[in-house]
Amino acid sequence: MRKIISLIHLSLNGFTSGPNDELDWIAYDHELEQDAHSLHVLTDAVIWGRRTYEGMASYWLTVPGNPASTPAELEHARFLDAATKIVVSRTLERVAWNNAQNTVLIKDHIAEEINAIKQQPGKDIWFLGSPMLARTFMELDLIDEYRININPTILGEGKALFAGVTRSFPLKLLASKTFQSGVVALRYEPDRSAK
Repeated sequence: MRKIISLIHLSLNGFTSGPNDELDWIAYDHELEQDAHSLHVLTDAVIWGRRTYEGMASYWLTVPGNPASTPAELEHARFLDAATKIVVSRTLERVAWNNAQNTVLIKDHIAEEINAIKQQPGKDIWFLGSPMLARTFMELDLIDEYRININPTILGEGKALFAGVTRSFPLKLLASKTFQSGVVALRYEPDRSAK
C-alpha cells in the first residue's frame, strides 16, 4: 500500500507560518532543497489543500520558461508536472495543471477517497505544506510518515500545526538529521501498534 509522507517546516515553538502566512523565516537553502527533492524518487503524487495548490501553480508553472530558474527548480517543476496532483477543496470546481489529466479533486469523503488512492498502484504520495489540511489528515489517521523540519526560530505569533488536533497518537522516531543551517529534520511514523 502507498504511504502518505508529510513534509512541513516548523518554528521551534510549533508554528507553520506567521500570522499572515509569512514563510520568510524558514531556513531553506541548497542542503534542505536537496533533502526535500530526495522525495522525487520515492513519490509520484502530491497532496495539497486549495491555498497551497494555488500558490504552487502560480509559481511552479512559470519555472520552465524563466531563464533565471536553477537546475534544482527545473527538476522540481518537471517532477510536479509529471506527478498526480491531488487537491482537497470544498470550494474549487476543477483542478487544472497545464490542462494535464493527472489531477484529482476531492471535495467530500476525504478518508474514503484518500484510502482508495493509497490502495492504487504507484509510488508513495508527498503531502506538501497545507497545514490546515494536515490537521484534518492527522485526525483521520491518513499520514504514514511525518517529516518535520524544525527551524531555529521562535515566532512570536503564527499558525500552530497541531492547534485543533484532538486525537492523541504516539509516533516512532525513524531518523533525525541536523543541517548546517541549524534546522533539525525529524522523521516519524505513527505507532499504530500502540492502539
